[in-house]
Amino acid sequence: MLERLKLLTEEKCADTSVTLCRSCDLVIRKRALPSSVRALCPRCHTAIYDAPYCSLNGMLALCLTALIFFVPANLLPVIELHFLGSIRTTTIFEGAMAVANQGYWVVAIAVLTSAVIAPGLLLLSVLSQILIIKYRLEVPFFRDILKRLLKYHGLLSQLTMLEIYMISIFISVFQLRDYTDIHLEMGTFCFAMLFLVTLFLQREYHLEHMWSLLND
Repeated sequence: MLERLKLLTEEKCADTSVTLCRSCDLVIRKRALPSSVRALCPRCHTAIYDAPYCSLNGMLALCLTALIFFVPANLLPVIELHFLGSIRTTTIFEGAMAVANQGYWVVAIAVLTSAVIAPGLLLLSVLSQILIIKYRLEVPFFRDILKRLLKYHGLLSQLTMLEIYMISIFISVFQLRDYTDIHLEMGTFCFAMLFLVTLFLQREYHLEHMWSLLND
C-alpha cells in the first residue's frame, strides 16, 4: 500500500500539467487558455497562470531584435553635452570607466554588470535555448547546455536592470538641463528600444514552459 501511494505521488510530481495555487495550495490541472485570458483559482480566485505563451518564433524575433539594438546601444554615444563651446559625448562603457577613474569601482562594476554584461548574456542565453529547442538538437551535449542555461536563467534575469540605467539617464538630463545643453543621441534611442524589447521578451518567456519543452 505504501509503495502504491509513493508511486502515485511520484507520478503526480512528474505531471507538469498539474500546479498548486500559491495562496491556498489547491491542486489545479492546467488547461489550454484562449488569448488574453488568465486562469484563476476556483477557491480563492488567485491568478495561477496566463494565456498561452508566445511561440518560439515570436520569442526568436524578439530576441534577435534585442540583439540588433544591443550593439549600437553600447557603442554609440548616449548623451551629448554642449558646455561653453565644448562638446562631450559619452557611451555606457565610457560612463562606467569615468566613475571607476573617480574611485567608485563598485558602482562602475554594478553599471557594467546590470546594463551591459548581464543583458548581453541573457539575450544570448535565450537565443541559444530557442535554437536548441526549435531545431530539436537531441545530442546530449546540447541538452546539457540547455539544462545549464535554464538553471542560470533566473540569476541573469535578476542581474539585468536596464530600467535602472534608463532612469539614471533621465535624472542626469533633468539635473543638468539648467547648466548645459543636452542632446540625446542615437545610442539613447537604441538603448530605449533595447529596454522595451527585452521587457516584452521577459514577459513572453516562461521558465516552466521552457523546461516542459525540454522534457517533450
